[in-house]
Amino acid sequence: MKHLLAGLMAACTLGLAGHALAAEFKPAVIFDLGGKFDKSFNEAAFNGAERFKKETGVAYREFEMQNETQREQVLRRFARDGHSPIIGVGFAQQAAMENVAKEYPDLQFAIIDTVVDRPNVRSILFKEEEGSYLVGMLAALKSQTGTVGFVGGMDIPLIRNFACGYKGGVLAAKSDAKYLENMTGTTAAAWNDPVRGGELARSQMDQGADVVFHAAGATGIGVLQAVADAGKLGIGVDSNQNMLHPGKVLTSMVKRVDNAVYQAFKDAQGGQWTAGTQTLGLKEDGVGYAVDDNNEALITPEMTAAVEKAKADIIAGTIKVHNYNTDNACPY
Repeated sequence: MKHLLAGLMAACTLGLAGHALAAEFKPAVIFDLGGKFDKSFNEAAFNGAERFKKETGVAYREFEMQNETQREQVLRRFARDGHSPIIGVGFAQQAAMENVAKEYPDLQFAIIDTVVDRPNVRSILFKEEEGSYLVGMLAALKSQTGTVGFVGGMDIPLIRNFACGYKGGVLAAKSDAKYLENMTGTTAAAWNDPVRGGELARSQMDQGADVVFHAAGATGIGVLQAVADAGKLGIGVDSNQNMLHPGKVLTSMVKRVDNAVYQAFKDAQGGQWTAGTQTLGLKEDGVGYAVDDNNEALITPEMTAAVEKAKADIIAGTIKVHNYNTDNACPY
């Protein structure tokens, strides 16, 4: 009986220890303005976190930013509560993460679309210009008017990089194409103004654009709606937005933020965490263009062949896609 009781006690002790270890893994994600259901950047991050939760059964804590003053407050609260890793979705969380990661060196953090140079932070960047180049080619090859448009969100180098890559692809496919560009604003409100997005898209269509690409977060929902209402074609961004207006979205330039979030959680859980900067492009399947039942009829075999060749050449280094951030300018 003594041996039996001792065995049971040992098993319970091991069970409790295992439970304690499991409890120590407390992942969290902080979404940026626009919310986790923005059908774009934040939602991609949400999908990655949800995939991890579904596969592992491990819940994560989350917060949807309502205003910019909450950034550091929420991040510090999560850190104080022992959450790790904590993923900040978006470049705007950079300053907050720099401060909080320094205060909590034993916790793990990740940030998307900018670099925080701390030994406990994983910085995840994407080569937006490469994916944008491909959808720019598709836009030019599909356009009947020879005029295409771009609507950006907040006027920052990140979004200028989308625009520059897109314009490069447009001109590579059709050197005499006309390119129109507008940014929504200079503050964070530019990410969440679908009415203004629709106005900018209509202005570009009035100038002849029949394909309009947006990189504007929730503002882009208004862009795609206006373009679909006018019988023209839109191009989605970050998440696959083809299903928002089937047959009216030519493609979507996808950034695999979902994979980045999922992998950060998995690496931390499995003891494989690494800090430092990761840059994900076509070669790493970090960016690309989406084809599915909603848009495959819009893309001809000739268009596919041209874009796939360009994709292979970019990966091989034969085609060099300009990065706006390299010298703060676009050469096209």
